[in-house]
This record gives sequence, structure tokens and C-alpha cells, in this order.
Amino acid sequence: MDACWIALLPLLPLLAAVLIGGLHFFNFISGEPDEAVTSRISLTAIGLAALLAIALQIAGFYGQLAEQHVLGNWLNSGRFNITVSFRSSGFNLSLAALFSVLLLIVMRFSVNYLHREAGFHRFFFILNLFAAAMLLLVLAGNAVLTFAGWELAGVCSYWLIAYAYDRPIAAHNATRGFVTNRVGDGGFLLGIALSLIWLESADWQIINQSATDLTPGDATLLALCFALAAFAKSAQVPFTPWLARAMEGPTPSSAIFYGGVMVHGGVFLLIQLQALFTQAPLVMLLLTAMGGVTAVYSYWAGLSQTDIKSSQVYACSAQLGLMFLECGLGYWQLAAWHLCAHAVVRCYLLLTAPSILHATHGQPIRPVPQGWADCRWAFVISLQRGWLEPALDWMLVKPVQQLAKDMRNIDDRIIDPIMGIPAPAIKSISSLAQWEEQKLGAKLDNDMDSFARGSGLAGKLAQWTAALMSWFEYRFILRGIGRDSISWGRRLGRHANRFEHLLLSPRYLILFVLITLMVALGYAP
Repeated sequence: MDACWIALLPLLPLLAAVLIGGLHFFNFISGEPDEAVTSRISLTAIGLAALLAIALQIAGFYGQLAEQHVLGNWLNSGRFNITVSFRSSGFNLSLAALFSVLLLIVMRFSVNYLHREAGFHRFFFILNLFAAAMLLLVLAGNAVLTFAGWELAGVCSYWLIAYAYDRPIAAHNATRGFVTNRVGDGGFLLGIALSLIWLESADWQIINQSATDLTPGDATLLALCFALAAFAKSAQVPFTPWLARAMEGPTPSSAIFYGGVMVHGGVFLLIQLQALFTQAPLVMLLLTAMGGVTAVYSYWAGLSQTDIKSSQVYACSAQLGLMFLECGLGYWQLAAWHLCAHAVVRCYLLLTAPSILHATHGQPIRPVPQGWADCRWAFVISLQRGWLEPALDWMLVKPVQQLAKDMRNIDDRIIDPIMGIPAPAIKSISSLAQWEEQKLGAKLDNDMDSFARGSGLAGKLAQWTAALMSWFEYRFILRGIGRDSISWGRRLGRHANRFEHLLLSPRYLILFVLITLMVALGYAP
């Protein structure tokens, strides 16, 4: 029974999202007159979830809850068994209660803030979906369910950064943030795969308990995979720039996503796996270094920001850097308290950003110390945010683009001439169509005949094979089969043509590059 109550926490906002989305999709609710319906559904769902989380938290204090609850099996495959399970240990349930209360506050704030907005119903649909994703993320008992919440939260983030989708800058910033987080997702997926291979389980409890049985190298690699996911989600260097771009969304979404809840997902993942990270000293050192670098970088870049949301977001990433530093030094309890306190404070500061601007209008900001003010190079570095994003584009994005271009050139100038241009499917595969053309007196023009003959060794082989098949079909098949065979042959020819064009699509080249990179990472020592 306890497991059912725990499962209700993410299920309630998910049902609210489905209800709002369905009503809006079928035009039962739309525009300003139905804002009250959407707000009542949202507030009721997240309010019940918050009350239930607090009640479960109280029951946990009195020892009435087990550490983990299993609803059933989701997947059984050989040695692998993935269950639908939820954790109700102290930190997971406490974080769920805190997040649900913050989500309730932000939803109530958003009812007035987004009044008469064209995307009012869309906003609350996404916000309820995000609430379900985050509650699933912090309560899931295994890495697979956590990853489901992790991904769903990322998709909701993309939608709300691009809330004003008619503005190019909003769509561009949403895409940049989404793509950056996919790098961390690759690390998360690799960590799940290694857990299943080495430990035969994706359960968080088993991963932590079996961490001592792993060799130092295996423990380091597994911890590094999850650390990469945490770096990207919590905007640590070099992934920090996406967080500033995320401020393009509405203020309530900025407050709950990048101040109160989602941006702390990386820190939560580290705390969840503290037993594993303890077995990987090199990764702990990396956490310390990256956390310290992020804190210094964010503080420095924040000194020259001229708008309040950018100042808040760099202050947020500086605090996240300190949390990573605390985890790297082994102060897990301090990092947990820091996470909870920062979530409340930062969410409040971002929600009140418009009011702060109104209250401080005309007041000058506090100047930096005079010694720093005289350092022009320091100001330029801060103003340009350390050129971090252009450097990443130069080191990572442009080389991949150039590699794709070079591979395309090799394909066009070397592979195609050697393999030859295959005859069109309507000629090489369907000689039935040729026979029909001859009956009607129709002929292909000279250019098409030249193309159909093909070129190169493969092209000549295709031409000779087509001629042989044509002779065979004409002599032994066509004379005895009617128009049904002609129709089937023409269909086969069209499908073969589509398949040939599909294989030549550029996206398969990109897929080849990504597969090559993943294989290289998999075989890296």
C-alpha cells in the first residue's frame, strides 16, 4: 500500500498534464475564459501531491515507511530485471516534499503572472508535466526510471525556453540548451549500460552496495559517466553557458527550472551515488576541481551582467559549483543541506526579480573593489564570459561539422565513382516497366538512357544483371503473366527507389559519426 501512495506523487501532476492537454487539444478549453479551469486542475493536483509528500515525510520520521517500494517488474531479459520501484528514504522523500511545495508556490504565482497570455494553457500543461518528471526523478528506485524523469524534465525545459517560439533567439537558445544537455545524457546512458553489464542491475541501492566489489578502474569509469551527466544538468564548466541562455523563458519557469528544482538534478545524482563516488578518488578530485572552477568562473562572469536574471543565474551556477566542491571533498551532508536551502532562496529571488527591479529603480549597483575596477583585462574577460561558448564551438562543434562535410565529399568524389551510379530501380529491378513501355511505344530520352546504364564497376554489373533479368523475364515470365505482375513490379520499383534515396540522406552520415564516437568511448581504456 505504501508503494501506491509513493507512486501517486508523480502520477497526480502527470494526470493533470494529460487532462489539460487533452481538453485544450480538443478545444474544450481555450483562451482567457477557461483559465480558471486550467489553474484549478493544476493547483489541485500539485497541492494534493505536496500534502501527500508531507504526510509521507512525517510517516517516515516515525519509521512507518520502508526504504524502497516495488510496484512490479517492468522488464525481464535474461539476467537483467528492471523493476518499477520508488525510494522513500530520508533524502529522496524530503527532496520530493520540498520540490512539490516549490512547484505549488510557482504554479500559484503563474496563475496571475501569465493571465491573458496566449500560451496560458500550454504553459500549465508543460509545468505539470515537468512536476511529474522531477518527482519521478527524485523518487525512482533505479537508474532507468530516473533517466525517464531526467529526459522528460529536459524536454519540458526545451519547451519553456522556447515559450515565445515566434522569436528566433528563444528557439535558438532552447536548441542550444537541449543539445548541450544531450552530451550529459550520453554519459547517463553509458552509466546505465555499464551498471547492467558489470553489476547486472540498474537499481540505485544495488549499485551503491556493489561499488566496493568493482575494480578501481571500473568504479572510476562508472562514476565518471554519471558525473558527466551531473556536470551537464547542473551547468558546470564547460557546460555553464546553456544556463544563461535558458533565461529566455518566462520568469516562473526560470524560477522553478533554473533556480529551484531542475538545475539541482546533477547535485542530487551525486548525493544519490555517494557510495560509488567514494570508491573513485580520481572522479572525486574531478568534482572538486570542476566545482571550484565553476564557482570562480560564475562569480567573475556575474560581475559584469547588466540584467537581473543573468546576474541571478550566474550566482546560481556559482552556488552549484560550491555544491560540487563539497561533494568532491566528501561533505555529502553539507551538500544536501546546501541544495535544499539554495533551492528555496534562488526560487524566491527569481520570482521576485520584477519586483526587485521596480523597488530598486534608479539606485546604482554596488561597485566592485577599486583594484579590480582598474584591471581592464579582467573586465573584458568578465564581459565576454571568458569566451567559453565560442571556445567550445571552435573545439567541438566546428570540427564535427567539418568532419561531416569531409565525409560527404569523400562519398561524392571517391565512393560514388568507384561504386558507380546504380541504374534507377524502374530500369534495373522492374524490367516489367520496360516491357510495358515497348507495348505503348514509349522510350526514355537519351539523357535518361545514359544515366540508366550506370557507371563504374558496380554500375556495369548492375547494367549486365538488369539485361540478363530482362531477357529472362521477357522470355519466360512476361508472356505468361498478366497485368497484375506489371503492377507489382512497378510498386517494387518505386519502393526500391525510395530506399536508395533514403540511404543517401545526410542524416545517416551523422548517425555513422555518432556511432563511431560511441564505439570509441566504449573501447577506451
